[in-house]
Amino acid sequence: MDPYRWAWDPAALTMVPLLAVLYAISLQLFPAPRWRVVSFACGWTLAFAVQVTPLETLAIHSLLVMHLLQNVALAEWAPALCVLGLAPRLARAAEVNRAVALLTRPLPALATWLVTYFAWHLPWPYDAALRHPILLHLEHLTYFLAGCLLWWPVVHGRRSSGAKAGYLFAAFVLASPLGLLLALLPSSVYPFYQHVPRLWGLSPLADQQLAGVAMAGEQAVVFFFAFALYLTRFLREEEHADVFRAPTART
Repeated sequence: MDPYRWAWDPAALTMVPLLAVLYAISLQLFPAPRWRVVSFACGWTLAFAVQVTPLETLAIHSLLVMHLLQNVALAEWAPALCVLGLAPRLARAAEVNRAVALLTRPLPALATWLVTYFAWHLPWPYDAALRHPILLHLEHLTYFLAGCLLWWPVVHGRRSSGAKAGYLFAAFVLASPLGLLLALLPSSVYPFYQHVPRLWGLSPLADQQLAGVAMAGEQAVVFFFAFALYLTRFLREEEHADVFRAPTART
């Protein structure tokens, strides 16, 4: 089998376009500025691309590093862009539902994302998903939904920029051990990748170490950038508030 063939995953060909249709319908009820539409389109394109391009073939037949790259795209990057693409009025309307309101609070959202992320990376469910397409589709779906919950309090939450910066820092600190662990373990932990055709001269252990380094590095960049953005915003807000408090203090 050609390891670089396009996957054309049937689930992706059905679900991702459906997501685009639902978003288009939502725009009729809750119009969004162009930059939000572009953000959603980028997230949609990314989610589609990692499931139909050769990345999918490499991920499920040859290389752990490609599978982890696919995972972070579906659990972090695409959800962030899609949530950013939602109009604030749509977010407020969704939060009228009690379940949505509860799950999009910082603690439940972060906990759901962490549990989903770590659970699917345990050896047994990880290998099972690679051997059974239904489980793999469930993995991808839960990654995306949990990722949307992760970013919701940041993008649409009502808390201060300082609180959002702290939330992002906590997400990084709690998630980073997974990539570091994969990079430092002395042996391969996923039996599936020990028995697949090897590519690029990577042994199963080297593949796992590269995957762990890539995951840890990716999370450091993404979460630190978002953390720095909200921390800078918080400091500016505090500086602006001090300007208005100072005259009052003198009087």
